[in-house]
Amino acid sequence: MKSTSLIAAAAFAVNICIGVSSSAKDLDSGWPQWRGPEASGVAPEGNPPTQWSETENIRWKIEVPGVGSSTPIVLGDRVYVATAVKTDRTKEGAEASAESPAAESSEPPRRDRGGERPGGFGRGERGERAGRGERGGRGEGGGRGGRGGRGRGGAEPTHYYAFMVLAYDRASGSEVWRSTVTEQVPHEAGHNTNTFASASPVTDGERLYVSFGSRGVYCLDLNGKTLWSRDLGKMQTRAQFGEGSSPAVFGDTLVVPFDHEGESFIVALDAKSGEERWRKTRDEQTTWSTPLITQYKGRTQVITNGSNRVRSYDLSSGELIWECGGQAGNPIPSPVRFEDNVIVMTGFRGYAIYSIPLSSKGDITDSDSITWIEEDAAPYVPSPLLYQGQLYFVKANNGVLLSRGAKTGELLIDQTRLPDISTIYASPVAANGHVYLTGRDGTTLVLKHGDSFEVVAKNKLDEEIDASAAIVGDEIFYRGKQHLYCVAKD
Repeated sequence: MKSTSLIAAAAFAVNICIGVSSSAKDLDSGWPQWRGPEASGVAPEGNPPTQWSETENIRWKIEVPGVGSSTPIVLGDRVYVATAVKTDRTKEGAEASAESPAAESSEPPRRDRGGERPGGFGRGERGERAGRGERGGRGEGGGRGGRGGRGRGGAEPTHYYAFMVLAYDRASGSEVWRSTVTEQVPHEAGHNTNTFASASPVTDGERLYVSFGSRGVYCLDLNGKTLWSRDLGKMQTRAQFGEGSSPAVFGDTLVVPFDHEGESFIVALDAKSGEERWRKTRDEQTTWSTPLITQYKGRTQVITNGSNRVRSYDLSSGELIWECGGQAGNPIPSPVRFEDNVIVMTGFRGYAIYSIPLSSKGDITDSDSITWIEEDAAPYVPSPLLYQGQLYFVKANNGVLLSRGAKTGELLIDQTRLPDISTIYASPVAANGHVYLTGRDGTTLVLKHGDSFEVVAKNKLDEEIDASAAIVGDEIFYRGKQHLYCVAKD
């Protein structure tokens, strides 16, 4: 591992003096959002190593303050991370109490059985309900509920947390700046495998946007100065599982989902000013899925998953373009686009994969216009990977891999146990003909891309990993429970 002290000082000085510039090329070749430049988990220009360990092919490893399971994003020569740091300050009148293990950075969270936890949110993910039967939803329940449900996160927080964005030099791992956007006491404990910084930042190349959910939405310049902020209210999440949906940006519009046990909505904000452009109420309970924003025949659609409906909104006006029932509960995986279809998945107490034409209009639930449907297995927390026309995903949160053709849903790789991986929260990523799957214990399997199961390498880092990886060029960035790693050839 390379020494960074001298490089760090030089990099810091240069960055402060000249500021930061970026371009469309930085966005295309970087990792500007939760699922990468194409919102699919793929680095089209990536060529990272397939083998590493704590002592091999680690360019740098740095400790990140606080806790968070959001994905780092990469723009140009910087890596940006969101985190929540517990302070010594407590709210007035509070007595010492044991807070949620998820809020602590010293102890690992308790492991649940695969498929029973809503968290691992690296772009946004979480919940506890299935809905087969409510307005076309699939699963075991109906109605809103959950507000009075018993949370799994432990005692109510009493400490203030510093909600931060940090910038690191991509070459050396040195910290360039840190910006505390707010200090607040979280109103919910959260699930013990969630964090208070589970939503990933996003950039349009000029500004950074980060949602801390109930703690607000913030816009920063590339040197860490807060340009604007918006308070959207307090979420009441299902069984106090916590928050996790990431915002999405397209052009001059930032879209923020706000599904919870109260009045759910989705809102579009002016990216430069933070002013509200439109807001639409949603008949949904808590979701953790990040919207997909994509253009189709001159119109830009905002596609959101939900327990009741998958919905597409017009980016410019918020008009509902189409909707489709049929998902399972606790929507977490992000939608992906293949050709002129969008593919959505849910995998809690039921499985549903729908491929829906972007040309749809109105309510298409149970209609023949749906391109294809599969219900044998789907992911709960991790989002699918879409790579060269092939979908890779796990069953629930388990270390069981499947692959289907994105065009027809054809099964290419049937349910296959991943060696040495039992539970997965991080979403798979791909580059240069390889697929990377990371388990919670820090084990990453590298597979050869194709319609057969072939393990190329197995790698292990000594840290729990829930955040999804980011691939840029010949580097992979892994955010562990305490450290940020840059994996690259020595």
